Order: sequence, then C-alpha cells, then structure tokens
Amino acid sequence: MEISPFYQTSIECLHCKKQFKTTKVRSKFVKVESYASDFQPIYQNKDVNPLLYNIFVCEQCGFSFTEEFSRYFAPGTKDEIQVKIANKWISRSYGKERNIEEGIITYKLGIFCGTMKKEKFINIAGLALRTAWLYRLQHKDAEEQRFMQIARDRYENSYINGDFSGTQMSETRVLYLIAELSRRIGDTDYATRYFSKVIEKQSSSFEPKVVEMAKERWQEIRDSKQKEANY
Repeated sequence: MEISPFYQTSIECLHCKKQFKTTKVRSKFVKVESYASDFQPIYQNKDVNPLLYNIFVCEQCGFSFTEEFSRYFAPGTKDEIQVKIANKWISRSYGKERNIEEGIITYKLGIFCGTMKKEKFINIAGLALRTAWLYRLQHKDAEEQRFMQIARDRYENSYINGDFSGTQMSETRVLYLIAELSRRIGDTDYATRYFSKVIEKQSSSFEPKVVEMAKERWQEIRDSKQKEANY
C-alpha cells in the first residue's frame, strides 16, 4: 500500500483546551531543492508543501497557533481572545489537506491570534514571512510586498527587544532578514545599514554562510547604486 505524504494528528487548543484534528506532512516526503535569498525553501515536490500546515486552527473556538507559541497567556489576553475571536467564530475545520489559499487564511489567523496573545515578535515575523512566501507562489506581488514589510518590521522589533534569544533564530540571521526584506521592499538605505551590521559580526558569528550572503547582497546594492550614478 502506498503511504500518503499526509497524516492526521490530534492537537489540544491552547485557548479552549479542546482537542481537534490537524494535518501534517511526513518528513521523508519533504525534500528541499534550494533556498531563496530570504530563506524560502523551494521543494522538489510542488504538491507537498509543509509550509501550508504550520498553523493549527481550532475548529471549536478559532484560536490559531503554531508549535512555537508559548502556553502562557498575558493577563487579560484570554478574555480578549474569547470576545474578539472565539465568540465570533463559526465552527469550521482546516484539518484536512490545504491549498495555498487556505494556507494563507490560516497564517493570517495565526498572525491575528498571536498578536492578540502578545506572542514574541520573532514568532509573528516568521508567520508574516511565510505568508509572503505563499503569496509569492501565487505571483501576487502587492500582497507579497505587504507581508514582507510586516515581517521586516517585526524582525526589527524582535532585534531591538532581544526576544529572539533562546529561539532557533540567531542574531546574525535576524539582522540578515531585516536587511534582505528591506532590500526586497525597495528600502535600500535600511538594507545597507543592516547588511553592514551582519558583516561587522563576521568574526563572532557562527553562521559564516549568512555573513557571505550579506556581503553578496551588500555588493549588489553598491553596484546598482554606482550604475545609477553613472547614468
């Protein structure tokens, strides 16, 4: 019998504590061909995109979250989530296989819930970046740009507040993403400033590849500015 790339698992909702089903992708079916300059994974099998299944959407109350969300709710946030999300939620399931459109809806729910819950900036940034990647797959440039801007701003909030420490994201990577997303949204001054911060850390960074990527991007910006100046 052929094994499906997808399987279902039960999750307990962080908010209402009820169980619901969600779909996940078996890791052996996930093969990355390459990465874009903002770390977007390009998968070999275009029909199996694990990005679509990062968000768990509770069909009972609508609260949407990822494995990175903390179990802690700041005082008052649970009540606010109950009023603004759970009480207005019309029961529906995102527990089956998802298309890109459904994936985008779940990420927007995750961003909304995470912001209301006061999740770390680093987590919200990651959700916004992945939303941008999904819009990129649809060739919806304006929406992609909008979510890259949100991601850039949240990564900067995370860097300033230091809330990325203790997560899988290194300071080098956070700085690089602020720079690269700035470059992609056309904010070259910001991009140059943050690429420079990455390059300054080359002697202490444990991610030499990211430092090299920053040098390449910085040089590209410099070259294009020189071309413009010569016209």
